[in-house]
Amino acid sequence: MTSSQDVDTNTIKSPDSDPEPSINPLDELPGEVEMSIFDHLEELRQRIFYALIVVVVGIIGCFIFVKPLVQLLEVPAHGVKFLQLAPGEFFFVSMKVAAYGGLILTTPFILYQIIQFVLPGLTVRERRLVIPVVLGSSILFVCGLIFAYIALIPAALQFFINYGADVVEQLWSIDKYFDFVLLLLFTTGLAFQVPVIQILLATLGIVSSKIMLKGWRYVIMAAVVLGAILTPSTDPLTQSLLAGAVLGLYFGGIGLVKLTGK
Repeated sequence: MTSSQDVDTNTIKSPDSDPEPSINPLDELPGEVEMSIFDHLEELRQRIFYALIVVVVGIIGCFIFVKPLVQLLEVPAHGVKFLQLAPGEFFFVSMKVAAYGGLILTTPFILYQIIQFVLPGLTVRERRLVIPVVLGSSILFVCGLIFAYIALIPAALQFFINYGADVVEQLWSIDKYFDFVLLLLFTTGLAFQVPVIQILLATLGIVSSKIMLKGWRYVIMAAVVLGAILTPSTDPLTQSLLAGAVLGLYFGGIGLVKLTGK
């Protein structure tokens, strides 16, 4: 007979031994074809090339219809006459407007190329965030453009017009005006990305809604500083409007994070 002492002790597990940790399926990488570093670089080159081609096409398309775009952006400056102070100034202004317009129009395609490049390295959980984040970011960017066009730009222009109305005649350089307008539009669109950043941080477990709410004092200070930095004008009204919008977006983002249970 075989003694019980002859049983291989390696087959006996200690009751105190911890079971092997199971990996959450959501944190696993889906099965993908392995690629070498050279294949990744080649794919990156192709996606950058495709994005550049589409951007160039978008810029050319906007340049063809640039005069209606210029007239649309001149609407907030009621009663102001624009001057061309140098030969070809309006041509270069048209190029700027077409470049900004083409970049904005082709942003969804650029984001698509970026997502397709990084997608193989994302887990299942991270992949579920891609579509909501891209869609939310795009909508908020457009909302930022609309807010700047309807509220910020008219407020800033009226401040400057009223300030010197009884002293100087309002004759503005078209180049300086569009530098002001395009920069304010673009920076406001970027500032409206605050809720997307909050949801990303909460979903990844970096910051919770309680921590976001506790830091409201610092957020108010940061919003004021951000409003002063992002607005190309120095008037307090424009800075206050942008700071107020950022604060509203921040607290709205906290509400969305709470709805997700984070």
